[in-house]
Amino acid sequence: MTAVLDYTSAGPFTRIDGVDPLALESLPTDPVQICRVVPYLVVQPTDARSLNLPADRFDENQIRPASVLLRRLLALDPAPVTSAREPDKRLVGTCRHFAVLSCAFLRHRGIAARVRCGFATYFQPGQGVDHWITEYWDDAGKRWIRIDSEILGQNVLPRAHNLQPGEFLSGGEAWLAYRRGEIDGSQFGVYGTQNWGPAEIRGNAVKDLAAINKVETLPWDEWGRMTDAYDGKTGADYDLLLDDIAEVCAGDDPVAVRALYEHEDLCVPDNLIRF
Repeated sequence: MTAVLDYTSAGPFTRIDGVDPLALESLPTDPVQICRVVPYLVVQPTDARSLNLPADRFDENQIRPASVLLRRLLALDPAPVTSAREPDKRLVGTCRHFAVLSCAFLRHRGIAARVRCGFATYFQPGQGVDHWITEYWDDAGKRWIRIDSEILGQNVLPRAHNLQPGEFLSGGEAWLAYRRGEIDGSQFGVYGTQNWGPAEIRGNAVKDLAAINKVETLPWDEWGRMTDAYDGKTGADYDLLLDDIAEVCAGDDPVAVRALYEHEDLCVPDNLIRF
């Protein structure tokens, strides 16, 4: 029997057990205010290079579980997580870390939340840049609200707390748009690298399916047939599977989402989840 997904409870990477409860008790209860805490807890590796940090600090970028991230954060500064840190006392991490910590805090407060992997259209004109965000369920509006914690308080977007349609495309949404000829797949990829094109959309569609199954991998994790897909070694059959991912994620039926994730080419292997 396929398990039903409960987005108010933690998954393997959003558990924060073992973290000092005193550090968490001041977390707000409003979802947007919860996410406003996170920009002061994480610094991007590119921004951290000027801080003269020890080399091992950059290993924080490789940590998957929120519980380990928070213990590392509190070892640098034991103040409550609601206390803004100086950049050298923040975790070194990518957009995925911003999104995962936001999701972990929201679930800690009993708010249905999940991480999404896809592409932001607001960083580079005409491009979809590989990016991870968080979304939470709004009971009043009966919808998921997408929020980009990393840029809250910045001037990138006027409504980073409530992303508008088209500003962020999940992996599946980008794949559907690509298949329909609505976007140029060559303009979707990882900023600052040569990793652009439909293969990047394929990869993010699989990672997004995992994320909405509460398994928020690292951006560079690969499993199943993903490596072959990145190398251009998959064919029409794999693209049909990607079509299924896009349609199931768009339908947002938790039972169907979970059932598809159990496919041998899509389920995250235990060796990536164990820690």
